[in-house]
Amino acid sequence: MADWLDEVKSRLGEAVLDEVEFRGENTLVLDRGSLPHSLEVLKEEFGFNSLVDLCGLDTGEDQDPRFYVVYHLRNLDTKAQLRVKVGLNEGEKVPSACEVWAGANWMEREAYDMFGIEFEGHPDLTRLYLADDFPGHPLRKDYPTEGYDFEE
Repeated sequence: MADWLDEVKSRLGEAVLDEVEFRGENTLVLDRGSLPHSLEVLKEEFGFNSLVDLCGLDTGEDQDPRFYVVYHLRNLDTKAQLRVKVGLNEGEKVPSACEVWAGANWMEREAYDMFGIEFEGHPDLTRLYLADDFPGHPLRKDYPTEGYDFEE
């Protein structure tokens, strides 16, 4: 495990719910309520100045939490990488990361469009790819494999 990761965990304290290291990649699972502060700390104090990707993950209807929002962060100076995950269930919202990284805007809109994950405080949380009246969210595990019958 990287030395800087111990410092990150110490600084974030109880916000860190879990940590995983797999094949040299580090993941921190964070408490949803602490997310805005934690992301700001990661950017300002630890130099994770690049939000490489933000995506949704559906673990299935019978899982708790049902969804994760996954942030892939990179420190462009040291080349350190960190994955951050935040869990949520149906009807819960995740604080938007747009205040920390402006580029989160479109990534959050994609997660909303494809998974139905809502981001609290997002400046324009509208569908990105699909029409406003499109039924459902196609990357959810409960989305019908044949799609919806639009002729009904």
